[in-house]
Amino acid sequence: MFYEPRLGHGLPHDPFKAIIAPRPIGWISTLDAEGRPNLAPYSFFNAVHSRPPMLAFTSESMKHSAANAIATGEFVFNLCTRPLFEAMNVSSDALAAGVSEFEAAGLATAPGRVVKAPRVAAAPAALECRVVQSLQFQDVDGRALEGWIIIGQVVGVHIDDACIRDGRFDTAAAQPVARCGYRDYTTVTEMFEALRPTDGGSFAPG
Repeated sequence: MFYEPRLGHGLPHDPFKAIIAPRPIGWISTLDAEGRPNLAPYSFFNAVHSRPPMLAFTSESMKHSAANAIATGEFVFNLCTRPLFEAMNVSSDALAAGVSEFEAAGLATAPGRVVKAPRVAAAPAALECRVVQSLQFQDVDGRALEGWIIIGQVVGVHIDDACIRDGRFDTAAAQPVARCGYRDYTTVTEMFEALRPTDGGSFAPG
């Protein structure tokens, strides 16, 4: 099939998010202007640069996490793993401003080292970030959309030592959860390695 999004897809459910999958879950913690913690997952999230390390999350309305990050200039990404999935799901609830998702999900906080925003103590990895840019989306006709992207530079990295094996972060052992389409999720439990042609040595495509 082929369709133009502006004309509709004709399917019972939109396939867009199922095609762009799996997507890392941006489990973002912030503080509001009054110093109250907030925690929420974002499925439009990813790393966007490596030197220096940067990541970005997008919000399709000005939700608490996005507003807090823009106002305070900082946020923390917490790695959501399979053991933390239920707590992450609870934190997606639409709670009133100032109500702590940490408390609602039964999660302990841990302080940041560089930023003031707290992190999820149980997360095997967390990245403290300072906002370097934020902007509101526009469509191809230049119309402003109810969507914002927040880009943060990583200024502090927390890693559970149990996840470091042979000098590498063991992604499969950490069991990160990723968002797929609809209400579907997946967990990374196994990986394979492949060399690029530029890595040198033998390369066997396929």
